[in-house]
Amino acid sequence: MPIKPKSPSKLEKAMATKLMHAVQYDSYGGGPAGLKHAEVPIPAPKKGELLVKLEAVSINPYDWKIQNGVRPFYPHKFPHTPGTDVAGEVIEVGQGVNSFKAGDKIVTLHSHATGGGLAEFSVAKESMTVTRPPEVSAAEAAGLPVAGGTALQALIVAGVKLDGTGKQKNILIIAASGGVGHYAVQLARLGNAHVTATCGARNIEFVKSLGADEVLDYKTPDGEALRSPSGRKYDAVVNCATTLTIPWSTYKPNLSEKAKVIDLSPGGITFFTFALHKITFSKKQLMPMIASPKKEELEYLVKLVKDGKLKTVIDSNHPLSKAEDGWGKSIDGHATGKIIVES
Repeated sequence: MPIKPKSPSKLEKAMATKLMHAVQYDSYGGGPAGLKHAEVPIPAPKKGELLVKLEAVSINPYDWKIQNGVRPFYPHKFPHTPGTDVAGEVIEVGQGVNSFKAGDKIVTLHSHATGGGLAEFSVAKESMTVTRPPEVSAAEAAGLPVAGGTALQALIVAGVKLDGTGKQKNILIIAASGGVGHYAVQLARLGNAHVTATCGARNIEFVKSLGADEVLDYKTPDGEALRSPSGRKYDAVVNCATTLTIPWSTYKPNLSEKAKVIDLSPGGITFFTFALHKITFSKKQLMPMIASPKKEELEYLVKLVKDGKLKTVIDSNHPLSKAEDGWGKSIDGHATGKIIVES
């Protein structure tokens, strides 16, 4: 006997008759020019979901990498509304949602598969949503899910204990002025690490203000060679650059005996070197890392911001009507901190 499709709920029918402003693309590639402004139906929350009114959403490099095509995985279909890191207000809750109610201020992480953040309203999973206290602005919170979460997980892999206990580690953070990098510097200092960082010349004082002990201009000979000004060997390296591939021969002379190099945008060379080190039982490891978001880690980051121990530095703010400007700035690759789109 054929199964009848489930009928839309009353809420789904009501919301589907109302339209919202959304930013979408309908094919691979195109960059900022490929983004289109559209009026689309407001989604309705299903079981375990919340309808969220946008206050702020951050743009991450992975957003425009998906636009270029992470085939055959993303996007699942066109048109696609990008954006994953959303801060806003709960408007409606779906069946089975017990932790939130209408009017709550939250920050949430949408899946890369579905996106949805660059719109006036989006649906969020209760399982990846946390409360945003009044001490944390929407823009500050929106920077945290992907960039802050990635930085946190990288430092955990590096062996840094965020409570400051344990032996001090020497950590190198590459591309320290960007979205992930500026969080990584702050979190590493919370973990009592000695932090060496690389960035462009214009951001050296900024990165020092985040807590870095020594900062290298990546265009200088020492910066290109990753040499610590104090002659330290690194116990771990976190490469936050989205497009920079550094050969193992550059890392190797700067590493301590059992150092880990954590590549947050790994390519084929990274995976090959990782496999080679495993086969040869090398004590020094190059490790590709793809962050796996966790709700409890997002809660931890929000609390750090609330307590004044971590800050989201905002490079620029853009209205939803000009989201393509922020998109282009992210592609350009020279943002200092986070790029935010606001309703």
